[in-house]
Amino acid sequence: MFVGTVIYAVVNSVILALLAIGFNLTFGISGVANFAYGALYIMSAYLSWMLLNLLELPFLVAAVISIIITTLVGALMYRFVLMRVRGQALSEVIATFGIGLAILELFRYLGFVGFEYTLPVFIDHSFVIFGAYIDMQRILIVIIGVALIIFLWLFTHHTSLGLAFRGIAQDERTALSLGINSDRIATLSVSFGAGLAAIAATIIIPLGSIAPSEGYEVLIKALAVCIIGGLGSTGGVIVASFVIGFAERFTDSYISSHWTMIVSLAAILIVLTIKPSGLFGKQKELEERI
Repeated sequence: MFVGTVIYAVVNSVILALLAIGFNLTFGISGVANFAYGALYIMSAYLSWMLLNLLELPFLVAAVISIIITTLVGALMYRFVLMRVRGQALSEVIATFGIGLAILELFRYLGFVGFEYTLPVFIDHSFVIFGAYIDMQRILIVIIGVALIIFLWLFTHHTSLGLAFRGIAQDERTALSLGINSDRIATLSVSFGAGLAAIAATIIIPLGSIAPSEGYEVLIKALAVCIIGGLGSTGGVIVASFVIGFAERFTDSYISSHWTMIVSLAAILIVLTIKPSGLFGKQKELEERI
């Protein structure tokens, strides 16, 4: 039982990292806390379902199209809404949360509720690892999650666009003086974050079903990971994902599943009390702000 718990804790940790990496990327580069993130996650899943079941496209084609559409929606959201309120943190939160709420409630209003709304697994096969059964979909989640994190590191360190991302994130004024267009980079960061949410939905949703309420849970989990790890810190997101992932699975296995969500919320409160900027955050601490 212990080995199985550890294996599923690793899978859960990678899932949390996938859920949070897009939110963290957007905030780290543009400074925008995209509270429509969970809604974009669910929207991409519904788009895949509609393309798959209504237009009868192959799942891989439907997934790629939904990821592209979600990425474009992220760009449009910044261009037509966020650009006008950028720099006003409260307005950004209200605007993005309102957009997310509208998207989720629209799907609920249209009747997209029920267990029949789900996506197929990529490979329907299971393995036995050290006496524990694990399906191929979860193995693929780990493989794709690790590959995506490596790709993002290479992208931000070895491409001109990635270096522009880092430049804006580190010092926007200096980056502007070097000719980097901050609004263009911010647009790309929000759209890339939306695209990462769509990729996460494509590989995670097959483990369950699609529901509007999942959007709120995804947002809470992404916030929990980013707050604990430190907003804008990729390394912090990865560490926090494993801390929460292991804590949730061990709580579920040895205490009760009812306490799983409480673990994340309790971790947020503890970290905010001890280190408000998060484990690896660079925001100023309270004594520095006074």
